Amino acid sequence: MSLQPDDKAPNASMSAPRGWLRAVVVAALAIVFVSAAIGFVGFLSQLRGAEMKPASPADGIVVLTGGSSRVSDAIELLAAGYGKRLLISGVHPTSAASDISRSLPDNQSLLSCCVDLDHSAINTRSNAAETRRWAHERGFKSLIVVTSNYHMPRAIVELSHAMPDMTLVPFAVVGDKWRDEPWWTNGATLRLLLSEYVKYVAAEVRVRLADAGLELAPEPDEPPTGSIAPPRPATAQTN
Repeated sequence: MSLQPDDKAPNASMSAPRGWLRAVVVAALAIVFVSAAIGFVGFLSQLRGAEMKPASPADGIVVLTGGSSRVSDAIELLAAGYGKRLLISGVHPTSAASDISRSLPDNQSLLSCCVDLDHSAINTRSNAAETRRWAHERGFKSLIVVTSNYHMPRAIVELSHAMPDMTLVPFAVVGDKWRDEPWWTNGATLRLLLSEYVKYVAAEVRVRLADAGLELAPEPDEPPTGSIAPPRPATAQTN
């Protein structure tokens, strides 16, 4: 009686490593998904659902452009004496103080005496760099930061990294859509939050690596005081 070769044994031995590898990949993806979900919940927990006035004044106020009512809320804080001066960071290159004054006719005196415009910043990181230059030139030690609630976590990460010696007081602007309906029922709001969460995580990773001495994307040198900033595209990045 002749013996037939057993073809099943090699196949079984080959399928075992493949099954183990597949299990590892699935487990790794599951860990990444759960970690991202937990991180997203943590990110959402930082977002304020209502606007709260600062407990006390600061030396200055900075507002990062890109969302509705940010500038008007910052002007109101300045008018109420919450800061000595206001920096509007990320103003479009073609916009001037007169353009802003037309939209805020009741505060023209403040705009002419106590408001500075930054036309150089094109994103949150450059907002932080320009704010640092502005605040240090004036000897400020504390700032009220005005931006949208969904943008505030990333703004604080960038500003804290740029100015570790500065006391930052968040003033989160809450949009009408946020008040009117739950964020999870609106597809556009959900996409905005997911996009902002990804940017926030990227900023956190870059800042932590920089603190450890690994600067993956070095910050460009600041122009000397009074120098003309280089031109930027017609449309600035929305924060």
